[in-house]
This record gives sequence, structure tokens and C-alpha cells, in this order.
Amino acid sequence: MTTTVNPYAYSITVREIDFDGDSHFEARVKELPDVREYGASAGEAYELAVDTIETAAAMFAEEGRSFPSPAVVQDDFSGRVTLRLSKSLHRALAYSAGDEGVSLNQHLVNVLTHDQGFGAGGKISACAFVSSALGRRRIQAAVGRSASEDADPWQEVLTPRKQLRLAADLAA
Repeated sequence: MTTTVNPYAYSITVREIDFDGDSHFEARVKELPDVREYGASAGEAYELAVDTIETAAAMFAEEGRSFPSPAVVQDDFSGRVTLRLSKSLHRALAYSAGDEGVSLNQHLVNVLTHDQGFGAGGKISACAFVSSALGRRRIQAAVGRSASEDADPWQEVLTPRKQLRLAADLAA
């Protein structure tokens, strides 16, 4: 039983690792979770993984055993996901979406986009958060809301939609 395997069709990942203060490269094969090859360079680790796939495939063929096929690349994602949520989480997300003035679907996309770092700046930095809180405090003071020195600027979370309403009040 002779089967031809294309080792380059397998999902091989190479990453740099630190072992006792020395830098090495580790190659792994997604379809063969027990395979780990190490080299002094990324190319060497990759080629060792390719050699291991070829050798293992030949051994499996000699024994008449089937060898795992390369993973099929999924490039046809529909963009649709069905979620099951607790009622309380569903309610909280729906209210949050309403506060933002967007649909629940759009709100979930925004939250997931931000969480995965696809947003403009990735995660919000501490400096941006403080700056945003101070900006809210100035807006509150401008529209006559309590913004005394002892008021807690973190107490009320103003959504972008609420901030737009406050800014519109300032302009009027």
C-alpha cells in the first residue's frame, strides 16, 4: 500500500522558545498533535517537521494503517453565529445596545471586535480611560451637572450616545 503524502499541505507552525536561556525554534503539526521538532532556526525546525510527516506517513503505509489527512482550510465562513445566552445576559446586552442606539447584533459585533483587538487601537489604554473620564467630568460641569472636586468621575458610565446628547446640549 503506497500513498503519497504532501507534507507541505499540513498545518505546521513554528515559534521561537526559550530553553534554559537559549533561543530555539519549535515546529508543531496541527494534524499530528504528538509531533514536535526543534531546531536552531525556524527553517530547520520546519524542515524537521516536514521530514517527520514524510517518515511517519511511510511507516503508517508499511503497516497498512491510515495516516491523518491535512486539515481542510475553511475560507467560506458565512459570518453567521447562533448564540444561546442566559436571560440576564441577554437583557443586559439588549439594554446596553439600546443605550448605544444600535441593534443587539451590532452591539455584539462591536464588543467582539473590541475584545479581539480589531478596533482602531486595540484595547483601551489606561491613559485613554482616564482622559475619557476627565472629558466626561468637563461635559457634566458644562451642562450644570454635579462635577464638584469630591464627585466620583467613575460613578456614571456615559456611553458615546449619551456623550453626543450632552455635547448637543452644550451646543444649544
